[in-house]
Amino acid sequence: MKGEYRATPVLPRSFYARPPADVARDLLGCILVHGPRSARIVEVEAYLGHGDPPSHASRGRTERTRVLFGPPGHAYVYLIYGMYECLNFVTQPEGEPGCVLIRALEPVWGVALATNGPGRLTRAMGITREHYGTDLTGGALRVHYGSHHEPAVRGPRIGIGMYPDLPLRFWLQGNVFVSRG
Repeated sequence: MKGEYRATPVLPRSFYARPPADVARDLLGCILVHGPRSARIVEVEAYLGHGDPPSHASRGRTERTRVLFGPPGHAYVYLIYGMYECLNFVTQPEGEPGCVLIRALEPVWGVALATNGPGRLTRAMGITREHYGTDLTGGALRVHYGSHHEPAVRGPRIGIGMYPDLPLRFWLQGNVFVSRG
């Protein structure tokens, strides 16, 4: 596709087959690509699956969460508040649920809208629930290796009432696209 980002290789499935917090930290600076749109990942949150009540997978496998229990490296896209779609990347080996919520992106190419906040970034990137289950290693959504020079920061997730001090949010310090919160 003309104008598509191809500067670095796509992340392999093995990248995602690790604990969510490790994947979350290592996603910072990577490039999310959807067709001609590309943006650098600058903020994420890890969700641990079993034993992490804010995780959708903590209640077990349902039709909505089935992808979280499948092979790593797939997209989990869901609707919140009846109007915003959120993008997550499935982590952990197959059968062990876990994911990383993509919270903020820095535009690289073809993205003109604000990309901080999970609902804004999916809208800006043209990502919908139709991308649920998409293979991130070769489907319509891809994640490429990237880099960052800003220090990575770790802190509590945003808007989570249970376990508010659990440091599972990661972001690039000083990046203007990071969520406020």
